[in-house]
Amino acid sequence: MPPVLVLIGSPGAGKSTVGRRVAESLGVAFTDSDALIESAAGMSVSDIFVTAGEEEFRRLEVEAVARALADEGGVVALGGGAILSADTRARLAGERVVWLKVSLSDAASRVGMNTARPLLLGNVRGTLSVLLEKRNPLYEEVATDTVDTSGRSQREVVADVMTVINGG
Repeated sequence: MPPVLVLIGSPGAGKSTVGRRVAESLGVAFTDSDALIESAAGMSVSDIFVTAGEEEFRRLEVEAVARALADEGGVVALGGGAILSADTRARLAGERVVWLKVSLSDAASRVGMNTARPLLLGNVRGTLSVLLEKRNPLYEEVATDTVDTSGRSQREVVADVMTVINGG
């Protein structure tokens, strides 16, 4: 069964938090692609990056996203870099994909010094700036809808996503 909704966006956009709340509101399952990767690999995303490298993580990510889109249903949140894969972008065609868009300053303050995000270690703001510049066009390419999360409460963002789902 295909997902009801797929959430995409950069680190700090609120995909997991908003996704869980939207899934609860809809009475459906919530799936986070990073959790699927961790389960399949038997280690955290950070450990995968350290022990196997980003290339192996991205390979696992493409597989996890393909499984989630084919099997999970409900609300699926993709890791921030999942859209880097052309295969993943192609799989998103025909899905309802909501881009949770976030400003650099909001993303940086939400992510902070979170060591669970291996690509953001060190200069968080500088790294996020480069990621956003590279990824925003890809998010825009695959998104069927966009909800801006910058300077907004979780409740407001969830309400906007629910409006999108309900055809508003």
